[in-house]
Amino acid sequence: MKVIKRDGTTCDFDRSKIVNAIKKANDAVDPEDRATDEQIDCIADEIASRHRVRLLVEDIQDMVEEKLMELQKFQLMKAYILYRYERALVRKANTTDESILTLIRNTNKDVMEENSNKNAHTAATQRDLIAGEVSKDLTRRILLPEYLSKAHDEGAIHFHDADYFIQPIFNCCLVNIQDMLDNGTVMNGKLIESPKSFQVACTVVTQIIASVASGQYGGQSVNMAHLGKYLRRSKDKYTRQCEEMFGDTITQEAKDKFVNMRVKDELKSGVQTIQYQINTLMTTNGQSPFVTLFLWLDDNDPYIEENAMIIEEILNQRYQGIKNEVGVYVTPAFPKLIYVLDENNCLKGGRFDYLTKLAVKCSSKRLYPDYISAKKMRENYQGNVFSPMGCRSFLAPWKDENGNYKFEGRFNQGVVSVNLPQIGILSKGDESKFWEIFEERMQLCFDALMVRHNALCGVTSDVSPVHWQYGAIARLDKGEKIDKYLYGGYSTISLGYIGLYECTLLVKGCSHTTPEGEKFALKVMQAMRDHCDQWKKETNIGFALYGTPAESLCYRFARIDKERFGTIKDVTDKGYYTNSYHVDVREHIDAFSKFKFESQFQKISSGGAISYIEIPNMRNNLTALADVVKFIYDNIQYAEFNTKSDYCQVCGYDGEIMINDDNEWECPICHNKDQRKMNVTRRTCGYLGENFWNVGKTKEIKARVLHL
Repeated sequence: MKVIKRDGTTCDFDRSKIVNAIKKANDAVDPEDRATDEQIDCIADEIASRHRVRLLVEDIQDMVEEKLMELQKFQLMKAYILYRYERALVRKANTTDESILTLIRNTNKDVMEENSNKNAHTAATQRDLIAGEVSKDLTRRILLPEYLSKAHDEGAIHFHDADYFIQPIFNCCLVNIQDMLDNGTVMNGKLIESPKSFQVACTVVTQIIASVASGQYGGQSVNMAHLGKYLRRSKDKYTRQCEEMFGDTITQEAKDKFVNMRVKDELKSGVQTIQYQINTLMTTNGQSPFVTLFLWLDDNDPYIEENAMIIEEILNQRYQGIKNEVGVYVTPAFPKLIYVLDENNCLKGGRFDYLTKLAVKCSSKRLYPDYISAKKMRENYQGNVFSPMGCRSFLAPWKDENGNYKFEGRFNQGVVSVNLPQIGILSKGDESKFWEIFEERMQLCFDALMVRHNALCGVTSDVSPVHWQYGAIARLDKGEKIDKYLYGGYSTISLGYIGLYECTLLVKGCSHTTPEGEKFALKVMQAMRDHCDQWKKETNIGFALYGTPAESLCYRFARIDKERFGTIKDVTDKGYYTNSYHVDVREHIDAFSKFKFESQFQKISSGGAISYIEIPNMRNNLTALADVVKFIYDNIQYAEFNTKSDYCQVCGYDGEIMINDDNEWECPICHNKDQRKMNVTRRTCGYLGENFWNVGKTKEIKARVLHL
C-alpha cells in the first residue's frame, strides 16, 4: 500500500508511524484515558488491512481519530488532534530543500523535461526553476485551500502553473502589436517610437516579444499582418531615394528593379531578424519566448500584397530551418506558425494559392505551420477570424464601447483541468453515479479557478508596465488597478479537461467514436460547456472550455490513477490518457474521418482546441498533403500534422535511426547517440517527437506527447 504525502510524493505504508503517533498522544493524557498497546496495534492493523493501492496521509489520520472515538478515548483523541496540529505547524516551514537540490544536481527529470524552450542545465534557467519550486511549495501549503491542494495531489484536478502562482501575473495573451508599433511603446524606461521601416519594425517586434514573455508565464501570439504597413514604408523610402539619386537618368523599369531589389533584401533581413532573435533571446524566465506568428491574408487589408510577401518569406525561411551549433539546418521550436486558410488561398483557384502550396511544402519538412480554417472559425466565432493565444487557447468574441470586435490586447487569467477518467473509474460504470461525481468535480474546478481569478484582483499596472501601461494589453496609469480587464469577458479563465475517450470507455464500455459513445461524450462536453456559461453568467468572468491544456498532464493523471486504482485495461495500462476530446492513437481511423469526427468537439470547446493527424513522410507526395489541407478548410477549424520520420539534429539525417549493438539509438551517418539531439519515431504507437530515457536509464523510449 502506497501513502501519498502532503507534497504529492509517495512512500510505502508504515504501520509503525501510526503506533508511534498514538503513543506520543498517550503520553499527553492521564493513564485512565490512554489506549493499551493491544488497542493501538488493533488500530494500526485494521488500517493496514484496508489493502488499498493508494491512501492520502490525511485519510490515515482521519481513520485513527475514528477508531479512537469508537473506543471512547475522547481525551486521547483530542491529544492526537493536537499532535496533528503541531505537526502541521512544523510542515508550514520551508519544504523545498530536496526539490531545489535535485534541480541543481540535474536529477529532477519531471521539471527538467517539462518545457521544450527551457534548458534546465543553464544557471539562468535554474534560477527560474528554483523560484518555481518555492512558488509550488507556498501554493500547496499556504495559498490554496487545503481541500483544493488535496484534490490536486489526488489527481482529481490539476492546478496549472503553480510555479508562477505567487506572482501577480497571468497566463497567455494576444499582443496588441498594432497599437505598440503605431503609437510607440516603452521598454526598460526608454521610449520606442513608431518605426519608419520594415527592418526596424521587425527589431522592435522581437524586443516586444521578449519583454512580454518576461512579464507572464504562458505563450503569446503576434499578428504579422500589422507589419505590412512598414514594408510599404520601406518601399516608399527606397522609391524616394531612387528618384533623388537617379532622377531621369535611368528608365522607370530600372528604378522599379532597384526598388524591388532593396525591398526584397530588407524583407529577408527583417524576417531573419525575427526568426533568429526569437531563438537566441533569453527572457528573464530563463527561456526562449513562447511565441506564435499568425499568418492571415484578409481581403479587406489595404496592405495585403505586402503581407503576402512577408508570409512567403517567413515560410521560405522556416522551410530552410536554422543552423544548429554544428552548422546543420534544424527545425526551431519557436516561433510557432499558424497559417489561415481562406477563400483566397484554400487551393480552389484563389490568387494566394501559391502561398498555401508553400505552406504545405513547409509542413512536409518542418511540421509547421498549423492550419486554421477561416470558414469554420467564422461559423464558430460570430464571423470573426483571429489567432489563438500562444498556448492554443481561444478568446470569446468581445466588443468595445463602440461595438467593434476586439481580440488583440486580451489575455487568459489561468487554467484548471479536470481528470475525466478518474470520474469514470470512481463511478464503476454507473452513469448516474458518474454525473453525481462530475458535479462535485465541477465545483472543485470552479473554486480553484476563482482562486486564480482572485489572485489577480487588485493588482496594479506597475507589475508589468509593458503589458498594462505601454500597450501590450492596455495603457493604464501608473498605480491603476487592472480589475476592469478581469470582468465582462474581456479576458478568459479556462476549464481544461483530459481523457474524454477513456472516460467514455469506463462509463459506456465503448469508444466515443461509436454511436453510443459519441452521444455520451458530446453530453459530457456540453455539460462542461454549460457550466462555463453558467459561471460566466453568475460572476461576469469569461469562463471558457479549453481542450489540450497540457501534454504532460496526460501522463500525470494516468500515473496517479494507476497507483491508486491499479491496472485497468485500455485506461491506466497505457501510461497516458488521451488529451481532451482526441481519438485514441490506437484506433484505426483515417485522417479525414478523424478531422471530421473531432470537429464537432472543437465547436463546443470554444476556449481552445486543436486536432492532430499522423502522416508518413510526405516530402515526395505533396499532392496528398495538399488534399488534406483542402479538407481542413471545409471541415475543421484548427489542425496540425505530425510526420512519421526519424531525424538527427546533428547532421540533418532524416532516415531511419536504429538501435546499435550496444542497445543504443545511433545515427548511421554521424553516429550521434545524444537523445536530446535526435527525434526517433516510437514505432509501437507511431509517436513522433523528442524522446527521452526513462528515470531508470534503461533503453526505454519515453514519449512525452501520446495524445495524437
